[in-house]
Amino acid sequence: MNDAAGRRVDSEEADTFAAQLEAWRVRMEQALARRLPDSATVPKRLHDAMRYSVLGGGKRIRPALVFATARTLGLTEDQVEAAACAIELVHVYSLVHDDLPAMDNDDLRRGRPTCHKAYDEATAILVGDGLQPLAFQLLAVDPALPPSPAIRLRLIALLAEASGSLGMAGGQAIDLEVQGKQLDVAQIEDMHSRKTGALIRASVAMAAACAPSLEPRLGAGLKSFAAAVGLAFQIQDDLLDVIGDSSTLGKATGADQERSKPTYPAILGIAASQAEVSRLHAHALDALEPFGQRAEPLRLLSNWLLSRRY
Repeated sequence: MNDAAGRRVDSEEADTFAAQLEAWRVRMEQALARRLPDSATVPKRLHDAMRYSVLGGGKRIRPALVFATARTLGLTEDQVEAAACAIELVHVYSLVHDDLPAMDNDDLRRGRPTCHKAYDEATAILVGDGLQPLAFQLLAVDPALPPSPAIRLRLIALLAEASGSLGMAGGQAIDLEVQGKQLDVAQIEDMHSRKTGALIRASVAMAAACAPSLEPRLGAGLKSFAAAVGLAFQIQDDLLDVIGDSSTLGKATGADQERSKPTYPAILGIAASQAEVSRLHAHALDALEPFGQRAEPLRLLSNWLLSRRY
C-alpha cells in the first residue's frame, strides 16, 4: 500500500510495529493512570476532568518517541517512563487549552467531546493548569527516573524550554496571529517547529538526557532526526486535515481551511507537501545512520508516523 506522501509501505513491517505501538500505548495508559490524582480526591470535578482529558485515548506519539529513543540508546522503558508521562501531560494540557473557544474552539477531540464541552470552560482551563505542574513534579521526584540531580534538572529544562513561549506556547500564539494571513514556507516552518516540533524534539532529547555518556556525534544525529520528524509530522497533519477521514481521525477535518490557517498544503499544494514529507523522512533516516541497527526502533517509528492515516 502507499502512504499519504505516496511512499510504498511494507504492510508486514507496519503491522509488526503497530503491535509495538499498541503495547506502548497500553503501558502509557497504565502509567498515566497511576500518576494522576484519583477522581475521588478533592477537588473531585477537577481531578475527574484531568483523568477524562488524559486517559481519553490518543496515539501517545511523544511517549513512543521517548521509548524508541531509549531502546536505541540501550535504555529500558522503565528508566524513561516518568519522562514519557511528563511530556504527555504537557501535550494533553496544550490540547485542552487549544480546544477552548478563545483558541481553536473545537468540540471534538479523540472521538469524544472536548474537555470544555464535557465539563465547562473554567474547568478546562484548570485542567491545563493542573496537568502542567504535575509534569514537572514527576521529573523532580518520580522514583523511576535516574536519581542524578543533574539529569533531573536537564529533563526539567528541556521540557520547560519546549513548552514555553519559545516553543509550543509561542507556536500557538503565532498560529492565532496569522490566521487569515499569507505566510511563506519559511514562516510556516518556524511556526510548526515551535507548536508541534518542540515537544517532538524534546521527546527524543529527554530520553537522550537519561544516557549522559552519549557521544556528542550521536546526540547530534538524534537532534537532526527529531527536527526532521517534527516538521514532517506537522505537514502530515496538515495533509490529513485536507485528505483525511474525520471518522478515522477522531476530529473534524477541513478546520484549517475554515479558519484560513496558513499550512503547507494551502501554500504548496498537496503533491508538493507530500514530496516534502518524503524528503524530511529521508533526512531523518540518514541522521540515524551512525547508530546502525540500534536505531531500528526510531526508523520504524518514523516510517509509521509519516505513513499514518490518523
